[in-house]
Amino acid sequence: MIDFFTIYANINHRYFKKMKGFPLLRSFLAIEIPKVILENIEKLQKDLKSSHADIKWVDPEKIHLTVKFFGNIEESKIEPIIKSVESVTKTFSPFKLSVKGIGGFPNLKSPRVIWIGVIDEDGVLAKFQAQLETHFEKIGFEAEQRDFRPHLTLGRMKSLKRKDELINRIERFKDNDFGVFKVERVILFKSDLTKEGPIYTALKEVRFKS
Repeated sequence: MIDFFTIYANINHRYFKKMKGFPLLRSFLAIEIPKVILENIEKLQKDLKSSHADIKWVDPEKIHLTVKFFGNIEESKIEPIIKSVESVTKTFSPFKLSVKGIGGFPNLKSPRVIWIGVIDEDGVLAKFQAQLETHFEKIGFEAEQRDFRPHLTLGRMKSLKRKDELINRIERFKDNDFGVFKVERVILFKSDLTKEGPIYTALKEVRFKS
């Protein structure tokens, strides 16, 4: 298995040593979505774009299921995070998730975020995420106060321009089924923000027990 974190650290070690402090890494733990499901989501996204609503759309290739967003952290936190993820992941077998439905946060009447639903029918993802939170709290991260609501972010509203047309289109697809997939691994990513959009780099992938 390729250890992306070790490669990343080795490449940047000399650069880091020249600095007075280590740079912060914007990072998150996520589940990748299979290409076939992303293609189905992209078709829907194209239809919604024709509403000409004022939305910053997420690049379909970068759509993922966030399990934990860490924000900007010191590099020294990466290894404890990886060990925590490995400790929890080895107690879970691969499981299935359904990608279905579309809606908005905080609600569809006044959406700030357009999302695709993720259905955790057997509750395995919820248990996995809860155990991770417990481990992350032990290594210094604050426990998430909000309920875990698995979803895929499709876009973020910039203004209410043509909102009604967008909502009408969303209503037509609110129960759309995008597919079912098997989750076999989670990935720790770092995110570099650029003018062209975020660039995600995998630092470490951890597989569930076989």
